[in-house]
Amino acid sequence: MLKLDRRLILNFDWTLFIMVLLLNGIGLINVYSAGFSLTEPNQTPFYIKQLQWILIGMVGMSVAFFLDYRFIVRHGYVIYGVSLLLLLVVFTTGYATRGSQRWIALGGFTFQPSELVKLTLILALAKYFDRHRMGRDYRLSELFTPFLLVIVPFVLILKQPDLGTGLILLIIFLSLVFFVGLDWRAFLAAAASSIVVAPIGWFFLKDYQKGRILTFFSPERDPLGSGYHIIQSMIAVGSGGLFGKGFLQGSQTQLKFLPEQQTDFVFSVFAEEWGFLGGMILMTIFLSLVLWGMKIVIHSKDYLGALVAFGITMLIFWEVFINIGMVLGILPVVGIPLPFLSYGGSSMVVLMTAIGLLMNISVRRFLLQ
Repeated sequence: MLKLDRRLILNFDWTLFIMVLLLNGIGLINVYSAGFSLTEPNQTPFYIKQLQWILIGMVGMSVAFFLDYRFIVRHGYVIYGVSLLLLLVVFTTGYATRGSQRWIALGGFTFQPSELVKLTLILALAKYFDRHRMGRDYRLSELFTPFLLVIVPFVLILKQPDLGTGLILLIIFLSLVFFVGLDWRAFLAAAASSIVVAPIGWFFLKDYQKGRILTFFSPERDPLGSGYHIIQSMIAVGSGGLFGKGFLQGSQTQLKFLPEQQTDFVFSVFAEEWGFLGGMILMTIFLSLVLWGMKIVIHSKDYLGALVAFGITMLIFWEVFINIGMVLGILPVVGIPLPFLSYGGSSMVVLMTAIGLLMNISVRRFLLQ
């Protein structure tokens, strides 16, 4: 429950907090540039909306920080269940844009429940693995319940359709399974099954999803269609050179050649304006954040805290890895936002709340006996 302890403030994780604020600041400047040529005169600028979401995210971060994480995870199944209900609401009262039905209206805002599921799944899996410790590596048969926890939202999200978020859920699940330990025979069996089943999944993909995968191997096959995104992204990144073209000087961005430049391809905007050196500095900050998250995992006072911290750290790591990978053309375009930089309220609020939990676990190692 909520308990204000002065030791929470005395041992506050300023390093983690400052890294996140730094990323938010970079993100705001970048969203300003990305939306500079897109904002209509009667529209609220993207960067103003993004700032609003950051402030709301700060509220979520504060709540997640001051509540004991053990109390939060104790109600992990309930929180997870609520997020599933919100996913179902999407299919009844949600609205669709660009062929995807992913959002619901909450007051004057819109919210994407699939973003919330990323965090609630971590809480549910952490609670399960903490309560069902084997004292040895898990066998496949012992992973049925946690697999059920991930496959239900995966199927619901795939129907929206949102392949990228669905894949992130599977990757979070696999990351936590390797963290808790998987029997090597189970690993070989799962790998063999995946090789057999993966080709079947092709027939369940939408045409545009198939197109993105084919385009990954040959962007030139459809330069004005499915290959347009990645071709323009690579042009933007490459044109940035070593030092970049300068703030608001990116031709691909300001002339609107770069699609989804404020969301999925926001790193392309940054690389065009700030160059290779700027991109390396940004990735160094992300790497530092991930390594700091792993430090929190290692120093967690209990197994539950380590599970939650690892899940959150892996969420950030994989989203950064996949987003930058698809922007550079080394991974298929699957619509994964770049944490703290991509424009979008749902992702920002959920990530800021997750950081609050991470700081919670970091600080409470000084409180737990």
